[in-house]
Amino acid sequence: MDNILAAAQTIATARRNRAPLATLSAELAPADEAEGYLIQRAVHDLLLAKTGDLVGYKIGCTSAVMQQYLDIPHPCAGGVFAKGVHDSGAKLRYGDYVRVGVECEIAVRLARNLAPSEAPFTAEWVMEAIEAYFPAIEIVDDRYVKWETMGAPTLVADDFFAAGCVLGKAVARIKAPDLLKVKGRAIVNGKEAGHGTGADVLGHPHNALAWLANHLAEGGKGLHAGQIVLTGSLLKTVWLDAGDAVKMELDGLGTVEASFK
Repeated sequence: MDNILAAAQTIATARRNRAPLATLSAELAPADEAEGYLIQRAVHDLLLAKTGDLVGYKIGCTSAVMQQYLDIPHPCAGGVFAKGVHDSGAKLRYGDYVRVGVECEIAVRLARNLAPSEAPFTAEWVMEAIEAYFPAIEIVDDRYVKWETMGAPTLVADDFFAAGCVLGKAVARIKAPDLLKVKGRAIVNGKEAGHGTGADVLGHPHNALAWLANHLAEGGKGLHAGQIVLTGSLLKTVWLDAGDAVKMELDGLGTVEASFK
């Protein structure tokens, strides 16, 4: 357990200092993703003063394009924190990140708890727990000297690139379009930088939410009413330059914008 705390302290210190993280030493690097998630929880505790409370989760590696890009064949989860959630139109500081990128996502807000005792969860089951959807920009941060060498367990330990989100206006679940057919576009400085559909997210964003609920239940944890979940990117990460203006358009769900000065 001491190694888990020591690994968490190394990661938390790098994040506080916005210092690129090098590969963890052999004794501190998590042996597998299960150990990575134990370190992640310890990182959350250490960063509470900086990040604010855990208010939800992000799911990464939910599309074929992202699984190929990261060379990880299954979803991974990270935390979403109060101080990292912004409204559309947010003006964010480019210098607050090591190497900032954005992803086009469908976010959900839960209407009720999903307790671990209710597992296993299906897509249909978790859909009933959704209150609303949002067009969302997931903010990701490449906080690494070279992320390709870090390995999935260490990336998991460091919240899998998670650095916050920008949310558009909520759309009640009963008024939402068929998510499979929702087309998403990333527009940077007025030019399209990528596109995809809801079907690209594990076949359906509700599949991603079910994966997360089952993943948390395995560790005895649940999802809670009011929490936000970023279900996964419809397109490959778009890395930004200082001054970039970003807009995500999701058909039937609306738009969401942010700038990074």
